[in-house]
Order: sequence, then structure tokens, then C-alpha cells
Amino acid sequence: MKRTVLAIDIGSTKVCALIAEIDDENNATIIGAGISKAQGLRKGSITNIELASKSIKSALNDAKRVAGTELRSAIVSISGAYTKSLNSSGIVNIPNKEITLNEIQRVMHTSLYNANIPNEFEVLHALPYNFKVDDQDFIEDPLGMNASRLEVETHIITTQKSNLNNLRKAVKAAGVEVESVVLSGYASAIAVLNADEKELGAAVVDMGGNTSNIVIHSGHAIRYNDFLGVGSNHITNDLSMALHTPLHTADNVKINYGSLYAPSNDLIELPVIGDETSSHEVSLEVVHNVIYARVEETLMIIAQSIEKSGLKEHMGAGVVLTGGFTKIEGLRELAVAILDNMPVRLAKPADVGGLFDTLRDPSYSGAVGLIKYMADGYTAYEIDVNRRMRHASEDMGTQQHPASSVSAVEEAPKFDTVTPPASSTPAPAATTPPAKDEKIAETTKMVNIGSNKSVQSDQPNPISKFWNWATQLF
Repeated sequence: MKRTVLAIDIGSTKVCALIAEIDDENNATIIGAGISKAQGLRKGSITNIELASKSIKSALNDAKRVAGTELRSAIVSISGAYTKSLNSSGIVNIPNKEITLNEIQRVMHTSLYNANIPNEFEVLHALPYNFKVDDQDFIEDPLGMNASRLEVETHIITTQKSNLNNLRKAVKAAGVEVESVVLSGYASAIAVLNADEKELGAAVVDMGGNTSNIVIHSGHAIRYNDFLGVGSNHITNDLSMALHTPLHTADNVKINYGSLYAPSNDLIELPVIGDETSSHEVSLEVVHNVIYARVEETLMIIAQSIEKSGLKEHMGAGVVLTGGFTKIEGLRELAVAILDNMPVRLAKPADVGGLFDTLRDPSYSGAVGLIKYMADGYTAYEIDVNRRMRHASEDMGTQQHPASSVSAVEEAPKFDTVTPPASSTPAPAATTPPAKDEKIAETTKMVNIGSNKSVQSDQPNPISKFWNWATQLF
């Protein structure tokens, strides 16, 4: 049975809404698209809810008109501007000696529980990059394996709660509810990376109008993400100042003459800023020098971010550049020179059924990535912004749909709403303190007890409650 999904990519210069149909085999076909100029946004974050909602509504109405359908919920991208990332780990014992989805969810929630996340931040994604079964490292998929212990290392991406709430308010004011939120750089990586690049490791840089987002993908998982406040509009600003011409004229010069190859000495006539009735002549060599200086600076900032990640040796496939910025002629050659001769590829979004010609442009990688995310394009396991585990299995399509029945795995309790009994009940005396691994496993076990039928309702006596808890632990 086909399901219809809505994706809204809120960029620094434009808002793109896509409506797609996804079949039982997770093949997506785009049936509607709408694009509007971004307002009420600065560096990809909401600065004016009313203006932002108008931009979203405009793109949304165009997409609905083309698709001829009405949707009440959407998956939305969020800028990396106010995100923080950290790595964490978790460990659980396997009582039945076979790893099920329940054990995988337990260990991933344990890694979240162990992470030191500030109160003013909300989790966007918890992405596992290393599963360890007993003593065996880097297990690609632990599901169904026999083991006595399961460990995980996760990359956790968080964003400021205020930033997330403002995004939700702006989307709601446009008439739809936010079903899920995805980091824009993560969505771009889904749209442009192929299987070999994921396996070998690659950095994806989405170079937009006012911002750039970096995501380093290694071993089928995201290991690092960063946000840079540089984009192609900075070239426009530089040209406007250097050539003393209005911004819209500078933007046209960038589009028509933006090249990093050897310039000609030809002259172009441009209006003067403040007095567009008069004009002056400017050499294309000056245009080239201004563009070259800004692009070189941007690539050097990207190189510094990659160096800072400490994952350069894990990037066997090099760097993949996407976004509107990449349409400048000669960018790839300059990038190779600045990035120490690493492989560099300029990427457009992967082909999706029904993809309009307009959307085949690299500036729409984030929007197409959101659709692919809904069509099972995320990592094998992930905890999303709703603290729900997504699992890339053949029946994931039904789990994702908001109207579908929720699987038993998703009903497992969340650590932020469960208080382990050890915090309120004195622990029994013991001659030997338990190992750290056992403590974590016990905490997880207590959470699982909470997800089953409540024992406390049958035994109101406090002594019986304590005895029941102790026997479950030991």
C-alpha cells in the first residue's frame, strides 16, 4: 500500500516542499514540489516566526496544488547552526543469549542515558557507529547474533530546544504538524552518497547560500558534523562592494561570469550602486579575483573543519561537494589543491522517481534527502528526535507512517521518563561492589521491567515491592 509523505527543506535562502508517494518496497516517486524564497531566517534558523511560516506556506501550497493532495504532517530539515555533537557508549547484558531489536534499543537508549546532554538541548539523532558483540568490534548488524553482552558507540547530535521549538511553531503556523526533524547535512548525505563512499568514508559538504554543513560518513554511519557560516551569498556581497554595484546585479555577475579559471580582460558594464541610471565599466579580471579570494577562503575553512574532526584518515572516498555554491566553474580543481589532493566529487541528488528537472540541481540535495530518509534511507539503526528507534527493515515503511500501528519495540520506555528504583530505595548490602558493566545492564533491566505489566499494582506492600525489585536484579 502506497503512503504519501511531505518533506520541507528549510534552507538559508529558499524553502522547498516536496510531496512523494512511497510504495511497499520503499521506492519514492515525487508527485508535487513547491519552492519559495526564505524569509524570517538567518543562517538557516528562524528569526521571525510569522515571516518564516509565510515562506513555508507558500512552498507548501504550490506543492499541494501540483500533487492534488492534502497532508497534515511533515518531516522537516533543521540547520546545523545551533547544534552540538558528542559521542557516547552503552552496554547491556543479553538474558536470552540472542540479540533482538529490544536489546538493540536498550543498548542505544543506554548510550543516550550515559551521555552528558545539557538541559537546554534536545536530541536530534543518536547514530550508532560501532556495535560490539562480546569482544568482537565493528559488527555491521548485531540483530539475531548469539552473545552474552552487547555494546554500542553512538554519535549524538543535539540542538537547542528553543531553536527546535521555533521551527515547530513556524511549520505549525503554515498549517502542518512536524512529524520528525532531520539535520540538513544528514539529509544531504543521504541524497548524494553512494554505497562505496559510505563504505570507504567520505565528507559531504552542502554549500548553500549563507551556510555550509559538513557531515563525515564512515563505516555506514555519521561520525562528525559541523556548521560553517559561509556560502555563495558572501561572494555576491563581496562583488557588490568591490564593483560598487547593487546586490541583484552582483548576483547576476556571479551567475554569468563566476569562474575560477584564468580570466579574460573583457569589460562589462554595470550600474552604479545608489544611482542605477548611470553605469561604469569593470574588467572581468577584477570579478575573477574577488570570486577566487572568497572561494579559496571558504575551501580553507572547510579543510580546517575536516582536520579538526580527526577523521581524515577514515575518508577513503574523499570529499563530496553539493549545494548551489558548487555551480561555480573550476571549484573542483581548486578544492583538490586546497584539500591536499584528496578525491573531490561534485554531486547532484540521487535520482528519485518523478524528480522534476528543476530538482536535479545540487541546491536541492537536502530536500531530496528528506524524501529518501522517509523511504528507508537512514542508517541501519537510529534514535530520532521523537526518541523512537528507526530500524531499516523491510516493514519499516509501516512503522514510519503516523497512522500506522506502533511496533512493540517503539513502545519501550524512554530513559528520560523512567527513574530507576535504585535512586529511591536503599540498595541491599553486598560484600563485593558490582562491576560498572553490570550496573549499566541492571539499570537497563529495571527499565524493561517498567515496560511490562506493573508488579507494584499487585503488591502494594512496600517490603514486597523491595523484595520483588531485588529478586529481579540478582
